[in-house]
Amino acid sequence: MHFKVTLTRLAVLFFLTTCSSLGFSQGAQCKKTVYLTFDTGNMSVAQVVADVLNRQNIKATFFLANEKTNRGDFSLDDSWKSYWQDRVREGHHFGSHTFDHVYFIKDGPPGEVYVKPQFGSKAGVISLYKEAAYCREIRRVDDRFKELTGANLQKIWRAPGGKASPRSINMGDQCGYQHIAWSPAGFLGDELSSQTHPNQVLLDSAGSKIQDGDITMAHLGIWSRKDPWAPAVLEQLIIKLKNRGFCFATLPKLDK
Repeated sequence: MHFKVTLTRLAVLFFLTTCSSLGFSQGAQCKKTVYLTFDTGNMSVAQVVADVLNRQNIKATFFLANEKTNRGDFSLDDSWKSYWQDRVREGHHFGSHTFDHVYFIKDGPPGEVYVKPQFGSKAGVISLYKEAAYCREIRRVDDRFKELTGANLQKIWRAPGGKASPRSINMGDQCGYQHIAWSPAGFLGDELSSQTHPNQVLLDSAGSKIQDGDITMAHLGIWSRKDPWAPAVLEQLIIKLKNRGFCFATLPKLDK
């Protein structure tokens, strides 16, 4: 009996050592980098995304706005506190997506921009924002995230819909937040119709087109897509990119 137990322990030790060696080898051979990012959206697949990232041992960057979720609450409500705390503990990074998911419309008079919040007390109303107001929208997410998790965002933000101008981006810079867009090949298409862009088409496109240094963008849930993008595309995409020699990193990019 003792001999059998010893053999079993040796087998387990060999398996763990082999896995560890394989993991080190994969990291050592990794020549390319990709940055997975997720905007909040309606949060319908938030836990699915988290589970896939954990399973694949991947760190991502999340851009947060206080968006209405499929549960009827909002993504920065106390009801999501444990979700964000878990992601902090796992080592992911976080940026602002503006608190009320404020869409940039166009530049206004010097020093001002026209914007339209999707949520909040001014939802749907086009307003003129000066730099201080725009900064406040970016920073509100940081303040709320600190209340929820005890941690600060990285000093990065993303304009809702990717809509921005040099002026609005400069406003964020002056506020201390670097704007992070996404790469053309990194648009993962989860907000597109699943009838015209089925999951397999999205997977094949992203899996072949993403290149070294690309930033991807998907959401933690989209109202309009009938066939959920995650986990069908996400996990297979990660596996494809690993097989192509990619490492996965968080934003902001570090100077090489």
